[in-house]
Amino acid sequence: MSTVDPRHSIFPEWLRKGLDGLYLVSGWLAGLFLIAIFLIMLALSAGRPLGIDVPAGDDFASWAMAASAFLGLAHTFRSGEMIRVGLLVERFTGRTRQMVEIFALLVGSAAALYFAWYAFDMNVTSWRFNDLAQGVIAMPLWIPQMGFSGGLIILAVAMTDELLHVLFGGSPRYEKPPAETAEEVIERAMQSGA
Repeated sequence: MSTVDPRHSIFPEWLRKGLDGLYLVSGWLAGLFLIAIFLIMLALSAGRPLGIDVPAGDDFASWAMAASAFLGLAHTFRSGEMIRVGLLVERFTGRTRQMVEIFALLVGSAAALYFAWYAFDMNVTSWRFNDLAQGVIAMPLWIPQMGFSGGLIILAVAMTDELLHVLFGGSPRYEKPPAETAEEVIERAMQSGA
């Protein structure tokens, strides 16, 4: 039996703190884009009866929505709030469970890397060809696409980070420990929206 803490990182402490900071900053950026959506929609709604036009407000709201959704993925994954194959994985224990976790993380990491690569390629292609938005404001498309591709890249890093951690014997850090009290069960259910 190993004496290593199963939640300990295989990476040096400075790298672990850097990666955790990246995931946290990504989550905060997702939250800021969510606030931007609220402010844009408020300006659009309040401006209509007052005769104030917000140029390309719908475009900016949709770009902020994409950035918020994709930048929030890595933080959501690391916080244990992402939908997973928990119903299947929780049926196993010991070495079998570790192998199932590794398989799930391998498939998830491969998918995240695949989508991140093509999102990055789309971003670079838009920049090279100077693609412009078709809306009222001719904004270079690579700018709003950065939230989408950046979020996928950070998710791919987070999933690969977790895959390496579990491969080297650690227990998944995205799993929350079992609830110990009835109040904790109720609190988790309320947080998850159940």
